[in-house]
Amino acid sequence: MFYNLLITLITLAFLYSVVGLVVLLFKKIFGRKKGKWFSLKKIGTTFVAMIALVFVAPKTETAAQKAADQREEARSSSLAMVSEQATAKKSAELASSRKQANSQAKAKQLALKSAKASAQSQAIASSKAAAKQSAAELAAKQASEAKVKSANNQEILAELVKETNNHSAGPTKDYYWENGAAKITGFDGLKSGEEKFTADSQGRSGVAKAILTYSEYESSKGSRQGNPLEPPAWPYTNPKVAITYSLTGRTYHGYLYNRSHSIGDSLLGADSYDSKYNFTTGTRPQNVGANKNGGMRYAEETAEDYWDSHPNTKNTIAYETTPLYNNSETIPRGSIVDIKSSDGIINKEIVVVNSVEGISIDYDNGSNKTIAEINSKPSSSIAPVVKSSSSSSTTVNSAPAVSSSTAPTTTPATSPTVSGGWTVAPAGQVYVSNSNKYYARVTNPGNYRLMSQSEADNQGFTRASRGNQYARPY
Repeated sequence: MFYNLLITLITLAFLYSVVGLVVLLFKKIFGRKKGKWFSLKKIGTTFVAMIALVFVAPKTETAAQKAADQREEARSSSLAMVSEQATAKKSAELASSRKQANSQAKAKQLALKSAKASAQSQAIASSKAAAKQSAAELAAKQASEAKVKSANNQEILAELVKETNNHSAGPTKDYYWENGAAKITGFDGLKSGEEKFTADSQGRSGVAKAILTYSEYESSKGSRQGNPLEPPAWPYTNPKVAITYSLTGRTYHGYLYNRSHSIGDSLLGADSYDSKYNFTTGTRPQNVGANKNGGMRYAEETAEDYWDSHPNTKNTIAYETTPLYNNSETIPRGSIVDIKSSDGIINKEIVVVNSVEGISIDYDNGSNKTIAEINSKPSSSIAPVVKSSSSSSTTVNSAPAVSSSTAPTTTPATSPTVSGGWTVAPAGQVYVSNSNKYYARVTNPGNYRLMSQSEADNQGFTRASRGNQYARPY
């Protein structure tokens, strides 16, 4: 404001000086008297004052400008402060708004998480309840099936006791009969290609189960996959006997007992030798029947025929064998074989009879007598034997023994010799296999009958045309 006043005064002084000089010049030209307002002294004084003001004005301007700048700075500072306060307030409001929004979002998230957890808990509880109910239903179903099967087994055992006490070959005369549809139980958790062998409460061979595959059958073709194992309570003696079959009229000469597979080598391959509980003490006819296609062999062939008619199939066969014992006896009276293919083409239960026509067996210890001996007088001609293993799928699985009075075989005059792992028959004698072929040397003589070659020829046996790793004709 002061600076503006100075400018005004300078302007007025300049105007006064100019006007005064003009007036004085005019009066001098026209000769007029000087006025009281204008004189050289007044004009000079005014001019000097103007000049002074001109020098004072810039400083005044600077001070004024500085003051103005200070005012402007103060004003800017005030505005900035106000702006900062407004910004801070706005930021605070925004932060509060965000915090509130975050709190709301967090609360919403927690609510969703809680709802999800609650839903999951309900789902888990529901699933557990369903699983519990399913398990209870499954247990009830299994219990019901087990009860039905137990009743079925008891009924079959009663029939087997009757047949074996009568030294019978069963209703088919081939040591087996069919008994309707398969009654498969307890296969839950058993996968394709797996097997399970069990012992019963007395340590006897119990139920054997397997989910059979075509690849197992295919891989077991051509040769035996292992050596038979002695089942629990394998008899100390295993006499050679003569068994005449009413079905065929033919007579078998050989060992009475076989180490009989519950699930055969031809079906399960090497895995069939994993446990002694996959073997039972079975009579020769129990193992292969009267015509080599009966007994346990009939059940095996049922599965084999299915594989042969379904090559490379992905289908499976549930195969279950249950030996049946009368009370605490150690040798089963027979076995139940349940067979069911996954496509339902095979679905049958086969009952196998463990007896011998014409021979009475003590199922507690395996001792035996012919009916003729029982009807005349007791005989103790059965001698102890040395046990060994067999080499065919359903073979005798027995050990060499001294011939009993029931085995019309010729006692060798001299003993066999052993050379390079082979047992060589004495001169004029041969080893006869279960297929009625005879050989001069074998690796496991316990699987063959040693007799004179003339006797073998008289009984219709023939020399094998070729040998293998187990037996050779020359």
